[in-house]
Amino acid sequence: VQEQVCKSMLTLGKRQPERVLAMCQEYLLKHPKLVVGHRVVVLQTMELIVGCRIEDVGSERIKSIICLASDEMTRSKVDIVPDWQQASSNILVAVGNKHINDIMEEILSKFQPGVLPHFYVVQTLAQLSDYGMVPFLNAILGTMLPMLNMGFNVPLCVLTSSVSVVLCLPALAHFSDSILEYLANLDKAPDPTVRKDTFASEIGLKGTTLRLMVAEALGSMCHLMGSEKLEEQIQRLIPAILSLYKKHSNEYYIISKSLCQVLDASVSMSSRVLETQVDGLMFALHQQVPVHHQDPNRHI
Repeated sequence: VQEQVCKSMLTLGKRQPERVLAMCQEYLLKHPKLVVGHRVVVLQTMELIVGCRIEDVGSERIKSIICLASDEMTRSKVDIVPDWQQASSNILVAVGNKHINDIMEEILSKFQPGVLPHFYVVQTLAQLSDYGMVPFLNAILGTMLPMLNMGFNVPLCVLTSSVSVVLCLPALAHFSDSILEYLANLDKAPDPTVRKDTFASEIGLKGTTLRLMVAEALGSMCHLMGSEKLEEQIQRLIPAILSLYKKHSNEYYIISKSLCQVLDASVSMSSRVLETQVDGLMFALHQQVPVHHQDPNRHI
């Protein structure tokens, strides 16, 4: 029934996009307690109409649709409701194809320094990276780096915070790909003054910190992994973490903390693979136990 309703509304929307979009908006605003399944159908219909008839929708209507979709996407501050929030995000991405400046104005208002973003705000930014938002990326990257550092200091049980921050990692990959594609087609770009060195400082900072962030996250996640999966990964995880000691001489605490969590999880499940890592572990760990040379009996 929902599929048939959606098809009927889409048929009408293709003929009178502005009017049907206005009716969908009014319906959602008048029924804030509408069950999620029904909200999703209306939002999906709006996305389809915008996707095929966006040129026939006025700028004021576009701006109001952006505000509605953004509010729907972030209304639930704690729980992640994928169907509802993804449908709202998809509207923003569909509109972003033609109105990226209006989209970025709204999204960046919910992507502020020092405040962990909603899961779908980050995901929407990543999906929008294909639609001419490269000129905005330097500011986005500048906001994201301290956000990543802040995010890994929150407890793992704070689900929305942890998920939002972990999601930043694939988002960075999307952003980097978009920058490279933008630079490869600079003659067709909206802002031909953009250069690779515009992003060099931000990307460079992330290259030196992301490994540590991922290691810290992995340490926490090991306790949540199934025994078989963890057993399978131990022989790769431990050497990877140990290699960070050579690359990050000023961050031994973070590395050791992550390693400790991995080892704790491994011992708890009586890992058999752990024995094969003992030699490498002993060598690396003994390097982290310095002796006070003026007092040979004092070990730190």
